[in-house]
Amino acid sequence: MKVCFINPPFKAEFGKFSRESRSPCIGHSGVLYYPLWLIYAAAVVENNGFEIAFIDAPAKQLDVQQTLQRVDKEAADAALFVLDTSTPSIYNDVAFAEQLKKKYPGSKIMLVGTHPSAVPIETLNINDAVDFVARREYDYIVLKTAQALENNVAIDRVRGLTYRDGIGEIKETPDADYIEQLDDIPMAAPFIKKYLDIRDYVFPAASFPAIQIFTGRGCPAHCNYCVYPQTLHGHKYRLRSPENVVEEFEYIAKNFPEVHEVVIEDDTFTANKERVIKICELLEEKKLTKRLKWLCNARVNIDLKTMQAMKKAGCHLIIPGFESYNEQILKNIKKGSNLKLIDAYVENAKKAGLMIHACYMVGNQGETQETMEHTLDAAMRFRTDTVQFFPLIPYPGTEAYQWAKENGYINGKYDEYLQEDGTLNCILNTPELSAKELVDFCAHARKKYYMRPWYIGHRIWAGLHDVSDFKRSLKAFWRLKDSLIR
Repeated sequence: MKVCFINPPFKAEFGKFSRESRSPCIGHSGVLYYPLWLIYAAAVVENNGFEIAFIDAPAKQLDVQQTLQRVDKEAADAALFVLDTSTPSIYNDVAFAEQLKKKYPGSKIMLVGTHPSAVPIETLNINDAVDFVARREYDYIVLKTAQALENNVAIDRVRGLTYRDGIGEIKETPDADYIEQLDDIPMAAPFIKKYLDIRDYVFPAASFPAIQIFTGRGCPAHCNYCVYPQTLHGHKYRLRSPENVVEEFEYIAKNFPEVHEVVIEDDTFTANKERVIKICELLEEKKLTKRLKWLCNARVNIDLKTMQAMKKAGCHLIIPGFESYNEQILKNIKKGSNLKLIDAYVENAKKAGLMIHACYMVGNQGETQETMEHTLDAAMRFRTDTVQFFPLIPYPGTEAYQWAKENGYINGKYDEYLQEDGTLNCILNTPELSAKELVDFCAHARKKYYMRPWYIGHRIWAGLHDVSDFKRSLKAFWRLKDSLIR
């Protein structure tokens, strides 16, 4: 029996739709994340004896007909189609599912991802072409569904499913347990080597091409806007062993000669200090520190000693979500940080020789024009290597979405999360700030940050010391130049 995994097409004429970005869209910077959660699920299914096909339509900018042609060649005999989804593309994704069902009426179709996990019944009610929704972490839900179909076993024995029964009624099974033994999940890199082209994927903060991996799942923090912990993976940080993580680094070093950087996509890789130190020691022991550099998401509670160990082991960039430089807003969004921690983080990173890509978010509860300007002032003062300014995008399943919806700040129309060309759209209007004011501020902040003499000089100086970083900077500037000029 064959299982076909598809990252569906979406507005291919405008660019590559990055469905697994935390804010899914066609990005101005050309960003395209690997569809990692779909990759891990497909690897689990293949590892358990099933034949699979894997089609990433956005990576090749395939339209609907081109994607269906790929399916015809590679998976016309598939019994189960597994489609990745996102909130902004959900109507498009379900429409594609309908096309698949018409073409292959004997097959079953399952939707996975943050959106159907948050609103499974609502998602199934969009179109009866969809048979199943897998809720939360879906690797083994897909596997057990495939096994049930192959063995003609009742689907109601599979935990974590919302499904349409034989008479059209929607039913739900109990939640599946979160996966604890992450070393049992096949590594992403070998799967990427077999099925994907690494040059299709761009992470602007990293050297090109790069490999993205996860070394853990879940996040102990409770930020009210963050979609993955609240819809897929929960708040318990479950870990791959240090040995398993470094084994994947070794595989990448050996099998991808053109790759010189690994992007660790964990929500907060540094949550377990002892494990981080152990991984760093193993990377040094295996002599991988010069062959592969890496970057990671790192919360503001990381200390100088850990930063120094990371730098020594090949880490060159850390990504914090500062979000705001206002104590009350940080409390409102349950960030678990404060201004003192943010200040120390910036100072310690500079001491350790680590670059920072700082993330700022405007429009949260308590935001005003004055608090946004205060945050921008802090960003200018910190002089981090790069920054991003984004308006809050509240996604279903998050506390931020509930706050915005209950107060009438959003209208709940998912197709308005994007503009016509697939780029991000701000849907939030609060009594203090309109969507236009939030978008205009972010554009103003980016231009003010990047178009000042200090930053231009900083990039030139950094480029003289690291040619690969200079090339990365030029590419990033070229992708962003139009929006910066505007």
